[in-house]
Amino acid sequence: MNESPLRTTVIGSYPFPSWLEYASSNLDQFGSEDVREMQDDAVAVAISDQVAAGLDCISDGEQTRFDFNLSFYGFLSGIQMEEAPVRLHGPPAHDQRGKHEIVGELSAPAGLGAVEEYRRLARLAPAGQGLKASVPGPYTLSGRLLPNEQYPDRAAVTEALLPIVRNELERLVEAGCTEITVDEPSMSCYAHKGGTSEFVSIFNRTVEGVRGKCRLSTHLCFGNYKGRAVGPRQYAPMFPAFLDFHVDELHLEMASREFSELHLLKEISAGMDVAVGVVDVKSYYIETPEDIARRVEMCLDHAAPEKLVFAPDCGLSQTARWAARQKLANMVAGVNLVRKRLGLG
Repeated sequence: MNESPLRTTVIGSYPFPSWLEYASSNLDQFGSEDVREMQDDAVAVAISDQVAAGLDCISDGEQTRFDFNLSFYGFLSGIQMEEAPVRLHGPPAHDQRGKHEIVGELSAPAGLGAVEEYRRLARLAPAGQGLKASVPGPYTLSGRLLPNEQYPDRAAVTEALLPIVRNELERLVEAGCTEITVDEPSMSCYAHKGGTSEFVSIFNRTVEGVRGKCRLSTHLCFGNYKGRAVGPRQYAPMFPAFLDFHVDELHLEMASREFSELHLLKEISAGMDVAVGVVDVKSYYIETPEDIARRVEMCLDHAAPEKLVFAPDCGLSQTARWAARQKLANMVAGVNLVRKRLGLG
C-alpha cells in the first residue's frame, strides 16, 4: 500500500545538465577527483530539481550512467566492448547502439554500481525525502550481449545475468535502500511475441531475495530511445500474466497513449498499487496542473486513491531539462489540486 494516497514519483532517469554532457565527452581532460566532484554535483542538481517540484519519492536521476542501462556492461567480466552498431547514420533507432561479444563466463565481481549510486543519493538528499533506486533486469540487460557457444541464446544469457542482478538488489537492501524499481522494458516491448509466463518466472526469481524487504516496483513501457518506442504499444498481451509479478507497484505508460487501456487500473489495483504515467516524456507540450488534475480524476474512476501513484510515462533523460523541470512541477501541482479536492492534505 502507498505511504500516502496519490503519491508522486519518477521512473529513474533525469536529463544531464549541459556541462555534464560536455564533460562526459571530454573525460581525458579531468582527473579522478574532478570526476567524483562532477558526479556529486550532477546528482545534487537532479535532486534539487526533483525536490523543488515537490515529489514524494525521487531518484538520483541516473546522472552517473550512460543511458538507463548501457553503463552496466562496464561492470561485467566476460564481455568484450563493443561490437559496432549495424547502422551509424540516419534517423535514430536501437540499431544505432552496438552490442557486446561474450568472451568468457559472465560475472560482476564488484557488483553493478547501483549500491554506490544509492549511497551517493542518500548522502546528498534532504533528510526524510523518499528515495528509490533503479536497476535494469536481466532480460533487458541480455539484449545487448551476443550469444556464443557457452550462452547459445538470449534465454541462456538472461539466466547467467539473473543471479548477478539479484545479488545487486540484495546488496541495495543491505545498504538501506527501501524502494527499488527493477526496470524490464524489454519484457513489455516484446510481450506481443509470447513468452509472458517465462517473463514472469525470470522477474520473480530475480527479486525473490528482496521481496518483502523493500518496496518493489517495475516499469512497463514501450521504449524511449531518442523518443522512439519499440513494439506495438498495447498492454493487452501482457495481462493477465503480468499480474503475477512479485511487486508492490506496477507502472504503466499512459499519457503518450491518450490513456488507452485505462480500464486495466481496476484489475491491477486489486492486487498491487498502480503507478500511472500522466506526463508525456515524448512531447514538448507542457502539461498544465489542470491537465494533470483531469488525468488523475480519470484514474480515480478505476482505482482508489490509496492504490494510485503518479509519474511521468518513462525516464526523463531524453527530454530537455527545462521541459523536464516544468513537467515535474506541474505534475505535482496537478496531483495536489486533486488531493485538496478530496481533503487528503
